[in-house]
Amino acid sequence: MTLTDLLLLQLSDPFRIGLLIALFYTMLRTQATSGTFAPLAAGAVFVAVLIPSAVQTTLVVPFWQAVVVGIGADVILLAVILGAWTAYLRFRR
Repeated sequence: MTLTDLLLLQLSDPFRIGLLIALFYTMLRTQATSGTFAPLAAGAVFVAVLIPSAVQTTLVVPFWQAVVVGIGADVILLAVILGAWTAYLRFRR
């Protein structure tokens, strides 16, 4: 499995997307005390490590490679979620 295949697989994972949406919602609720980017960065790393270590899968890539590509996928998905939220706030006015 190539890295591109692994990235596309992780970008389309509904469990990962759901966890990141929940992370974003939690960040919005605690934004006044903890800020924006620190919780998102910590959550992205947490999700990237959690999914390969908890889900039984038959991937033929090493664990560290799945985590590194997972961090990239999480950053991409969080950027899309943050962009959609910013667009929603802008058009709501």
